[in-house]
Amino acid sequence: MADYRDLFWWSADGIRLHARDYPGPAEAEGAAPVLCMPGLTRNARDYDGLARRLAAGRRVIAVEFRGRGDSGYAKDPMTYVPLTYAQDVAALLDQEKIGRFAAIGTSLGGIVTMLLAGMLPGRIAGALLNDIGPEIEPAGLSRIRGYVGKSSTYPTWMHAARGVQEANEDVYPGWTIEQWLGMAKRLYRLNSAGRIVLDYDMKIAEPFRLPGGEAGPDMWRALAALAGVPVLVVRGGRSDILSAATAGRMVAALPGAELLTLPQVGHAPTLDEAGVGEAIDRWLARTSEPRV
Repeated sequence: MADYRDLFWWSADGIRLHARDYPGPAEAEGAAPVLCMPGLTRNARDYDGLARRLAAGRRVIAVEFRGRGDSGYAKDPMTYVPLTYAQDVAALLDQEKIGRFAAIGTSLGGIVTMLLAGMLPGRIAGALLNDIGPEIEPAGLSRIRGYVGKSSTYPTWMHAARGVQEANEDVYPGWTIEQWLGMAKRLYRLNSAGRIVLDYDMKIAEPFRLPGGEAGPDMWRALAALAGVPVLVVRGGRSDILSAATAGRMVAALPGAELLTLPQVGHAPTLDEAGVGEAIDRWLARTSEPRV
């Protein structure tokens, strides 16, 4: 399985940003790379398993938005908004001289994917939108606003795992303690004082708490920019962010789009659930087909 290298680039406002770059095999040089973008409080570690698997066939880049993981924190917290994240990703694509690319976006990462489709017409070879759409359910927004930006620390990884389990048991019913421990290690980091802390800038919550700050002004129009490319919509059947009705409207608006619903998962699927790998492989194969 492919390893990664640390990739750094600079935003327009001078923030040093980070991604994990899984190079893929030399013979895949001409294939559109896969750009993986995480959710609101998440980082590149969320994609490590998937990226290593996909890198057997092509280059994969797992982005860390500003204020997360090894990316720098913004001086102005009001830049923690989807349009700025999309501009940051566009700067990465320019630095790496990437033309067409396939995008995988979970939650916030899916919003950024839709915005990029409008910003960079013709450059997205395909999109996987993981439990996100142009309309976000109010109950889910309320839940996220209730926890984002609230610091939590733990003395051991097992304590962190139990804390993550307590907060997310309804999202992933039936998970084992090993799975909760794995999620804790993706969400948290060990600080210099030996405490286990969340791996993001608490100030990302400031614009998110303002009405409209979670997405963009017209996300249905942004979604429409994906017409004509392969789209896979993955939805957690227990999701409080992406409703079944919105997911249905999405695939109806994009001829050829596929909807995969995972009945026993909430927001958001980890993309390692049963059947998801096969769906991703089918979708990715379609991104390599000539456009008609």
